[in-house]
Amino acid sequence: MPHPPARDSNDASGVAPERAREADTDPDRLTPALLAVAQGDEAAFASLYDATSRRVYGLVLRVLRNPSQSEEVTQEIYLEVWRHAGKYDPDRGSPLGWLMTLAHRRAVDRVRSSQAATVRDESYEARTREVHFDTTAEAATAQLEAHRVRQALDRISEVQREAVSLAYLDGYTHREVAARLDLPLGTAKTRIRDGLIRLRDQLGVTP
Repeated sequence: MPHPPARDSNDASGVAPERAREADTDPDRLTPALLAVAQGDEAAFASLYDATSRRVYGLVLRVLRNPSQSEEVTQEIYLEVWRHAGKYDPDRGSPLGWLMTLAHRRAVDRVRSSQAATVRDESYEARTREVHFDTTAEAATAQLEAHRVRQALDRISEVQREAVSLAYLDGYTHREVAARLDLPLGTAKTRIRDGLIRLRDQLGVTP
C-alpha cells in the first residue's frame, strides 16, 4: 500500500493552487474511484490515495499533534479503506466526507488508547509505591525500636550504659572500649555483659 506522500516545498508554503486541490477531491471523481477500490482496483486506490491523503493526514495531525503517530494512523485508515471500501454508500455522503469520518474516528481511538496506556502506567506506579510504603513502615518501626532502646539505656547504670553504647551503638570492640574507658579488658567485658542483661530486662526480651 502506498505511504502518505511527504509534503513538498509548495505544500509547506501554501503555493499549491486551491482549485487543483478542490478538483482532486471532487465527488464526481472520487466516487467512481472509491467504488472501484471496493472491487479491488489498485490503480483506483492509488488515485484515491493521492487525491485525499493530505487532507486525511491533516485532520489526524490536528487531533493527535504527533507527526509520527499521525502518519501511522493515516496508513491504518487507508488500509481500512482498501479492505472495507464496499461499506461506502454514495447516497449517504461524499467520498471525502466518508474518509474524514474514518480519519476522525481512528484518531480519537488512538487518543483513547494512549490515555488508557497512561492510566495503566499510573496504576502500575501506584502499585509499586506499596513497596516504598512498606520500606517506610519498616524504617518507622526501626525508629520506634531505637527509641525504646534509648529509653531502656536511660534505666541502666551510667557505667553500664557507657560501655554498652560504645560497644553496640558506636561499634567499638571490647578492647577498644576498655582503652577508651581506661579499664582492664575483663572489667570492660563485665560492664558490657551486665549492661546487656539489664537492657534486655528493661526491653522485656526473653533470653
